[in-house]
Amino acid sequence: MFRKIVLFACMVTVLAMSFSLPATAEQKLIKIDGSSTVYPITEAVAEEFQKAKKGSVKVTVGISGTGGGFKKFCRGEIDISDASRPILKKEMDACKEKGIEYIELPVAYDGLAVMVNPKNAWVKSLTVADLKKMWEPAAQGKVTRWNQIRPEWPDVPLKLYGPGADSGTFDYFTEAINGKSKASRGDFTASEDDNVLVQGIAGDKGATGYFGLAYYEENKDKLKVVPIVNPATNKEITPSLQTVMDGTYAPLSRPLFIYVNKKAAASKPEVKKFVDYYLKNAAMLTKQVKYVPLPAKAYKLTEERFGKMKTGSMFGGEEKIGMKIEELLKLEEKK
Repeated sequence: MFRKIVLFACMVTVLAMSFSLPATAEQKLIKIDGSSTVYPITEAVAEEFQKAKKGSVKVTVGISGTGGGFKKFCRGEIDISDASRPILKKEMDACKEKGIEYIELPVAYDGLAVMVNPKNAWVKSLTVADLKKMWEPAAQGKVTRWNQIRPEWPDVPLKLYGPGADSGTFDYFTEAINGKSKASRGDFTASEDDNVLVQGIAGDKGATGYFGLAYYEENKDKLKVVPIVNPATNKEITPSLQTVMDGTYAPLSRPLFIYVNKKAAASKPEVKKFVDYYLKNAAMLTKQVKYVPLPAKAYKLTEERFGKMKTGSMFGGEEKIGMKIEELLKLEEKK
């Protein structure tokens, strides 16, 4: 008798679960993946958007890296790709092959912060030449101590930490410092998880590395940020919201993007509403997660770009180091 009661209770539970399924099935789904750097902004927008929609739309945000996100995006697996660099020629070709049209939308600025261990007392600033000595492909297995960068620095082992090869941060840094995207020594600790990089630098007196400014801001109690000498002015500039926005922190300031599948935006109202919401609230939410908002004029031009469903990239499959996004948007307006 007891067994029959248990079986009946299980049947009731299963039936209750089956009756609850339609509510979930009715929920609209937006799939996003890509850059771990852009993730905090997109996740903040997604949370606020889902609240505004009172659970009628679910937004999933992954962090497979800029390159990983573009692979999924160009296969048609996601609606939006977060990117910490512009789409590359090979990714443009992959999207074209699958018939994926995309709308490129800049959403914020970011600076790449270079960090050292807090016990490092010898590094007061770094030049682009210093960084190249550390990170260029020719340095692999050869430049392994700090006094090889500058002879006045101590004979301490140089330990390097940075993002993995699928990261847009890696692409931008290597382009800005070594003159070619992905041109880097390979004997460093690489990770898509910025927390791994934080722990590595914080745990070794001779360590240095780089990642997005926002992650430094979250961990400034564990790390020491290094001013970078602007090659144009020869001034030592510390990365901050102000120096990234005014362009003086160069060449390690960059725009951040979302790429929207045009078909998804045209055929799924929830995707269009989400992107509209993103662009209208990007300035406020970008500041909240310690990134640098674009100028108001740039957001206006970006909204117009999305409104016209303008496809393609402003960058032609290449990085444009040091060019302000509003300048590019204005050039696009004239086409």
